[in-house]
Amino acid sequence: MSDRPLKLLLIDQDPIFRLGLRIALEAIPNLEAIAVVETDTVALQILAEIAEKDPNQVNLVVLEFGNGRSTTSQQLGLQFCRQLRALYPNLPILLLSSIQEQGLLLAAKSVGVNGYCPKGTPLPELVAAMQEVANGGSYWFQDTEAIITPNSSLLTPHSPLPFSKLRNNLHLSGITNIDATLAAVTAQLQIPGLPVLDRAILAGQRRELLAARWLLNRLLLSPQERQKEQIPAADEPLLTPLFSSAIQQRQTVSPLLSPGTLQSALFTSCVTKLQLPLRNVTDIPLEIDIFREDKKRELLYLILQKLSEQLDELRTSQIEINQLNELKNTLIRDLWQAAIIDFFGKFSQIKIVNQNIEIVNLLLQNTEVVQRDILNKIPLIGDLYSYLLFQTELNIDNTCYPVVSAEAKSQALMILENLLIQVANGVVQPLLNYLADVEEIKQNFYGRQLISTREIERFRNELSWKYRLKNYIDEPKAVFESRYELFVIAPRGIANISVYAPRNQELVKLSNIPLVVTLLLEFSDAIAPRLKSLLAVFGSGIVFILTQIVGRGLGLIGRGILQGIGSVSSVEKNLRRNSDRPK
Repeated sequence: MSDRPLKLLLIDQDPIFRLGLRIALEAIPNLEAIAVVETDTVALQILAEIAEKDPNQVNLVVLEFGNGRSTTSQQLGLQFCRQLRALYPNLPILLLSSIQEQGLLLAAKSVGVNGYCPKGTPLPELVAAMQEVANGGSYWFQDTEAIITPNSSLLTPHSPLPFSKLRNNLHLSGITNIDATLAAVTAQLQIPGLPVLDRAILAGQRRELLAARWLLNRLLLSPQERQKEQIPAADEPLLTPLFSSAIQQRQTVSPLLSPGTLQSALFTSCVTKLQLPLRNVTDIPLEIDIFREDKKRELLYLILQKLSEQLDELRTSQIEINQLNELKNTLIRDLWQAAIIDFFGKFSQIKIVNQNIEIVNLLLQNTEVVQRDILNKIPLIGDLYSYLLFQTELNIDNTCYPVVSAEAKSQALMILENLLIQVANGVVQPLLNYLADVEEIKQNFYGRQLISTREIERFRNELSWKYRLKNYIDEPKAVFESRYELFVIAPRGIANISVYAPRNQELVKLSNIPLVVTLLLEFSDAIAPRLKSLLAVFGSGIVFILTQIVGRGLGLIGRGILQGIGSVSSVEKNLRRNSDRPK
């Protein structure tokens, strides 16, 4: 890769793909995504603003033709490329798309597109293509069926040998199946509290899949392809794919990590887990339960993206580690506000009783309530920010984990998932307070099971009881027991776990009902052993009376009755025998 910094503008409608590619590119040196946008209009606005300040600030545009599927979006994409080429004739354009039609690729080249890569291209090859196009060259992806050469405007058929094509197809299908199974096994290994036997079995399955993947690559790839892919050894650790349909890549966490690489690895794992089901499988109601699953996922992705931007700003401002504890509440509040603005739209309005109301301004009026009930109670935030910004060790469950260890990454991932879920709850809470029963809101966000007024009110009542129980019982109990409750994303949905952490300072500050709860718990702990002993003695006495006295008495009475019945029967038999004798 050239030493010249590569600064690109990415345009794609898929929010998951945008976020994942941005996270993947952050780990690449001399490469920076200046902006990641959804629409052509926003892209042109950003380019216009950049042109006024520094025309060289962007040296590559990476784009998709709309959603890449419909003919209309493809034609609009071609029209946008013409417009882009007319406004900025020297700005290179790389098409990163799921399209494969030869005619459309020819049309893209004719309007001035400098290169093409399909979605799913391995990251090293994609970065090389970006660099080639940014440096004034062209790059047209070559596959087993067609190739677009830099010096030709036609697609020339490329017919590989039949065996090579068959080998390539077998390799792709086999690797796809192995990677899918491997991702499922890895996700199960990340479930908190997994039994030791199950963990050992899953770890064995994972090793077998890694070995199968290595062997398949050795058997079905040509020597040139093996050298290009740089296949790792069988015992090399597996790296989580960024997406199932976007970037097929593996990343390792080296012993010496830069903060950006550490964040990229953690966020990549989080993006992968966000593709799992998001159904609440706990017995605790969550505010986001009222949303459809696609809206939940969209909101959580957005918060993760805003957190990534916030961390970049903190690094730029050169914040010191001792400032994090003082600023953590402010940071979470800013993250929550940014999520609300982008999720609902800064200038979005809703009509209620012939009055247009700006949604964002209305929701932000509830800032103090959301901070008090949700945001300020999110645990271990300072530890997470310190881990991502300054690579500090994590001290969780009374154990100190080194930064590069798998345990530290696992613990940081749990804290990150809980942060995303709780901030998402904070985004939804003011919506439920002000706009819960508005039809437009229900149609755009709610699941089918929570659209009637009765179900919405029932859901709100459950949340109200949750806040009361949490403030007066659950939270004091957790403080007294020195633990935090975290919500995590498991393969079956959103689950909750407990982790140990010192909370003595919070325990000293408890008062009123929370303090009474802790005193009752302490009294229960103090009297429980004596009460158990007393109940044991009392129970033993009752057992002795029932078995030795009452039981024996009943036994004697029963035996006497049986003997009496037996004697009567004998007398009757004798009388009958005497009566039968001849006289």
